[in-house]
Amino acid sequence: MATILITSATLVSAAHPLHMSTVDVLLKNGKIEKLAKQIKSDDKNLRQIDAKGSFLALGFFDLNVNFGEPGYETKEDIATGSAAAAAGGFTAVAVQPNTNPPIHSRSEVALIVNTAKGNLVDVYPIGTISRKREGKELAELFDMKQTGAVAFSDGNHAVQQAGLMGRALLYAKGFQGLIMSHPEDDSIAGGNKMNEGEVSTYLGMKGNPNLAESIMVSRDLFLAEYNEAAIHFSTISTEESVDLIKKAKAKGLKVSCDVAAHNLVFTDEEVKGFDSNYKVNPPLRTKKDIKALLKGLKDGTIDAIVSQHTPHEIEFKNVEFQIAYDGIIASQTVLPLLIKAGLSPEAIVEKLSVGPRKVLSLPVPSLEEGADANLVLFSTDKKWIFDAKTNKSKAANSPLFGQELTGKVLAVFNNNQTVIND
Repeated sequence: MATILITSATLVSAAHPLHMSTVDVLLKNGKIEKLAKQIKSDDKNLRQIDAKGSFLALGFFDLNVNFGEPGYETKEDIATGSAAAAAGGFTAVAVQPNTNPPIHSRSEVALIVNTAKGNLVDVYPIGTISRKREGKELAELFDMKQTGAVAFSDGNHAVQQAGLMGRALLYAKGFQGLIMSHPEDDSIAGGNKMNEGEVSTYLGMKGNPNLAESIMVSRDLFLAEYNEAAIHFSTISTEESVDLIKKAKAKGLKVSCDVAAHNLVFTDEEVKGFDSNYKVNPPLRTKKDIKALLKGLKDGTIDAIVSQHTPHEIEFKNVEFQIAYDGIIASQTVLPLLIKAGLSPEAIVEKLSVGPRKVLSLPVPSLEEGADANLVLFSTDKKWIFDAKTNKSKAANSPLFGQELTGKVLAVFNNNQTVIND
């Protein structure tokens, strides 16, 4: 990283004495050399970034991305996934085990850790709860933790056996491992691909009801309480789930949760056009659910926001809605969606920079002088077009593709590296 001087940025860091003040930041050799209200430098090789009207914060952390490697590199590999993440303001990501083979042993964990070495974006593997994500027997949780896994989940496969989930919670508790639940009861969801409600009735499509999610949230909360273990719920989407988790936190349970950015903006009304890019899991819900999710973010029930970046080749999305695969590419569109949802810069930083790291019990980077520079510079009003030129992913399955978006990541700094989005 060259010596860089960022000038006139608004610092967003609730823990810093200059929070919401206009500051200059001098970066040298990958470290914060100086942070003050005004900095003057005589360095002729200095690169200056005028950040007037923009915000500077700790680098974003994404708790839910799918990179495809190993096995599905045609969808996304670690290099292209990291490039998309960096363009979206993320300096760290946790990758889901939806791979082939799944991340279910120390070998796959080591592969990801070693492949990602030297990246600007820190890549943390999430190991499986069960072998092969089949939901039958526990995977090698402790071995994976020792090798670098930061949590355990069966990805987009919900653990249907309550006994297996209970054993996972109890076993992981012994070494401070975190179990992540993808809450969906398959027997109720029925493999249906959109929200059950007025729109599904109008379209004549079988729906996936809120109950499929909330009943699994309820089950896993009981299991976590019984085993006195910590649990994290990935991508909740319903009013009922927010209410259940809020009550569990009030009881003192060790529970956290996140929500996907698209579930804060899009509703099941979008499905009327049968655009398969609106097909996600959990499905897009209703305005009532979005209202509850936004309230849950505000009152602290929801700890983090994720992209749920899920790339697919064109043959898996450019087909009939019913048979299309779930998921959208989303690393680069999280910020514009959160601005559209009405979140303030402070709320965005809390749910993208601080909250995710706290969920995983990882240290929150420091903004003190002498600390490693782990930063994102973003604007809440600059416009840009998300298209083939700006897209860094291998895939293009996004309902926002080709649109002008408001809210742009201007630069990220981490591991003595810089990416600037011109």
